[in-house]
Amino acid sequence: MTTLEDMESLLLTPQQDLFRMADAVRAEQCGDAVHLRGIIEFSNVCSRDCAYCGLRRSNGVLRRYTMSPDEVVEVAAAAQKEGVRTLVLQSGENEAAPPERLADIVARIKRRFDVAVTLCVGVCPVGHYELWRASGADRYLLKHEAASDALYRRFHPDSRLADRLGALHSLRRLGYQVGTGNIIGLPRQTIRDLAEDLLLTQKLDVDMAAFGPFVPHSDTPPGRSPAGGLQLALQVVAAARVALGPVHIPATTAFDAISDHGRESALRCGANVIMANLTPEQYRELYDIYPSRRSLNCVERVKEMLRRIGRPLATDQGHSLKTCRLGT
Repeated sequence: MTTLEDMESLLLTPQQDLFRMADAVRAEQCGDAVHLRGIIEFSNVCSRDCAYCGLRRSNGVLRRYTMSPDEVVEVAAAAQKEGVRTLVLQSGENEAAPPERLADIVARIKRRFDVAVTLCVGVCPVGHYELWRASGADRYLLKHEAASDALYRRFHPDSRLADRLGALHSLRRLGYQVGTGNIIGLPRQTIRDLAEDLLLTQKLDVDMAAFGPFVPHSDTPPGRSPAGGLQLALQVVAAARVALGPVHIPATTAFDAISDHGRESALRCGANVIMANLTPEQYRELYDIYPSRRSLNCVERVKEMLRRIGRPLATDQGHSLKTCRLGT
């Protein structure tokens, strides 16, 4: 059984040794092909007040938007033509949003296009998850954010870690392929905290694990704190690959927010998934979780990156790498 001390020791492995080990595990268990996920950020309305997030309820500077179902489906149609095989429908955690609206969007996409659909809309009533699964949603990404309860409470004043973990278990029970993950480099976070994150992710037996560096936003309480460091973030991704084995690990967009070639580096340290931003231009800058270079994250730029580092683009939908769940 893996212990917290084991995870801490893995994180403290000399960097180049860990990176080589992670890349070898990735090649053996995932192959060289990189899976492309196209993100549609369909609403920036959020009921939560997470301290580090630009979408937080208390950010009165941000202009809010919600795309119409027709707009979302239109973007999905364009994405299919560009070869995107997985769509990620992402929004703030909006308690007032009617679940039937998202169910209709999912059903329309699944009827028209040969794509997998991942939802990323936060902690919701189980009945919502049931409705979306029945409408055709394949996967659900719900980061636990921080496994340390004290660290979680520091940055999430109006939600509980226990509720997120309960939601992850409900999603698994309903047949979703499930993803979780955490933020790296939060103020006052320790290596032991990060080891807790990896251990929790392993215990949750997820299909996807997303780790990204902290990127400070000027309109949030920790806005003047330093960003999470690239090398520490890469260390976590590499340790996750070694510890978790056959899971999908993305080179998240936050890597490019702190380094010009951050995502390329993550792909060399164990990551096997890349994201492209499909959000229409008039909304893209309003989905302001953290400062980033969203205009550079289109499908063609992602394909150029893969050509540059010599990694092929996967042509399948990139379902779970765990054989017992390939049919979900």
